[in-house]
Amino acid sequence: MKKQTIAIDTPYVRPDAYGSLAVPIYNNVAFEFDDAAEMADAFCNRIKAPDYARVENPTVTNLEQRVRLLTNAAHVTAFNSGMAAISNTLLAVASQGKNIVTSHHLFGNTLALISNTLLRFGVKPRLRDLTDLQAVEDAIDEHTCCVFLEIVTNPQLEVADLHAIAEIAHQKGVPLIVDSTVIPFTETHLRELGVDVEVVSSTKYLSGGGTSLGGLVIDYGTFPLINQRIKYELLFNLGAYMTSQAAYLQTLGLETLDVRYQRQAANALQLAEGLRELGMIQNVNYIGLKDNPYYQLAQRQFGKTAGAMLTIDLASKDACFRFLNRLRLIHRATNLFDNRTLAIHPASTIFGLFPEHQLEKMNVRQTTIRLSVGLEAVEDLLEDLQQALEDDL
Repeated sequence: MKKQTIAIDTPYVRPDAYGSLAVPIYNNVAFEFDDAAEMADAFCNRIKAPDYARVENPTVTNLEQRVRLLTNAAHVTAFNSGMAAISNTLLAVASQGKNIVTSHHLFGNTLALISNTLLRFGVKPRLRDLTDLQAVEDAIDEHTCCVFLEIVTNPQLEVADLHAIAEIAHQKGVPLIVDSTVIPFTETHLRELGVDVEVVSSTKYLSGGGTSLGGLVIDYGTFPLINQRIKYELLFNLGAYMTSQAAYLQTLGLETLDVRYQRQAANALQLAEGLRELGMIQNVNYIGLKDNPYYQLAQRQFGKTAGAMLTIDLASKDACFRFLNRLRLIHRATNLFDNRTLAIHPASTIFGLFPEHQLEKMNVRQTTIRLSVGLEAVEDLLEDLQQALEDDL
């Protein structure tokens, strides 16, 4: 079946007692068994049956099953946020004395997790330019537990060569783990590029209208120990499983993901092209623009669409603040890939607690505004952006 059909018509693992077409919200904690033997089999994973909602819930299982079929993954595990998906995945591979080869160009909390939190437990970050393949190869040694990167960095919009990095990592027996939030997994075939595990903030495209927090670990089974530890250690011991309410909302979002994403990506491209006509903007960064330095690589890796995030640069931080304050339609808010278009100044918010010298290493500029493009009419968005800029002419 095609992806749109799978997203909508994947059957339940077990038939619903009342034949509900929409997946029910199993808003309960415990599940009854027919006898002691069945209970023991469920708790020891000899049969597929929910035992306790902290580690398995039918509503969440349905979402995991749909994503697994859409991605042809070996395993999918849903968590209560994108950061939970990242942290549980890294904890599945990391241990004291190991190192993670990654980039300065990461989302702020992800960088803080690797550079601060995990470092306190003896896991060292190796921050490199991942567009430099020799630097990647030189950084990996016998203590490297994974290479981790964002397929499109936020907010720098940098794209690394996933296939080349995967070949280097696999030659040394190391998994390639990527955060693929910026381009939906319905659009990409990252397994074919050598990616071993994808982590996704399903808070973004899946939830659609910013309805719910969630994260997904999409595991292609090439390093079996990762799923083993997630399923039989971390889910039990850390308690970060997705809630049934979030799974219900994100299942509804998954059913309309493809049509929403196609509109958002088309809007983002049209908006990026239109913003270039406004002279007061110093730079427009979007990987879907043909003269973008990552355009060819992004097209090869992700297909024809380029996501719904772009950035613009203005003359100064003060100009960015004035611009944000004058917006009338576009919302001043964090999050990505809501149905609504959102604008934020990353340097003073998401990265606001980082010192200036670290912002320079991360290429997070005081002049940058990040736009998450929604489903509105592009003409209305451009009109709002133009009027917010006019006073600085």
